[in-house]
Amino acid sequence: MIEFEGVGHRYGDREVLADVTLALPEKRVAFVGANGSGKSTLARTVNGLVLPTSGRVLVDGLDTARRGAEVRRRVGFVFTDPDSQIVMPTAGEDVAFSLRRAGLGRAERARRAAEVLAEHGLAGYADHPAHQLSGGQKQLLALCGMLALDPDVLVCDEPTTLLDLRNKRRFVDLLSGLRQQVVLVTHDLDLLDGFERVVVVDGGRVVADDEPAPALRHYRALAG
Repeated sequence: MIEFEGVGHRYGDREVLADVTLALPEKRVAFVGANGSGKSTLARTVNGLVLPTSGRVLVDGLDTARRGAEVRRRVGFVFTDPDSQIVMPTAGEDVAFSLRRAGLGRAERARRAAEVLAEHGLAGYADHPAHQLSGGQKQLLALCGMLALDPDVLVCDEPTTLLDLRNKRRFVDLLSGLRQQVVLVTHDLDLLDGFERVVVVDGGRVVADDEPAPALRHYRALAG
């Protein structure tokens, strides 16, 4: 369960979020809004990348400001640009790097990394140079790095922006099969089939919160 209790955030004099109150028990939730609406900032409060300047965010009852390390063990985060998350030379080494604090030996980390890659569409790529993968494969690799840690929540901040249509659909289809609660920030409204809830953010405030069809009607009316 993710809870926002009167959450506000400011960058200097600029208000980015204002009095956001939500409880999100659903397994598939999307945040949508125009550029600069505050949706990505809201998503980044879920694992403590951004701390509220007012109110609080709770993940399974844990306050992100007070118990950030515990929250980050429960919440994985996938960014728009996978190159910002890929830090090791090969795909297998990159996933194994995510496991460095898991108390596993090197061989076990390598075995687990290969297993996670195979589970999510990158079988046989453990020794492949990470930065020579295609855009879609890099985004899968970034996802694998998070899933290797087996978080309870996965936040994805516009992860399909740099992908072509086929890879966008492939990535979202993969998300649909995960056990984790998924919070997806996206402009790709056509990818939200199967989501249970859509939260529309505008000017730092939640202006619609509903099942996808009515929420997206509201968003399209804002944009039109």
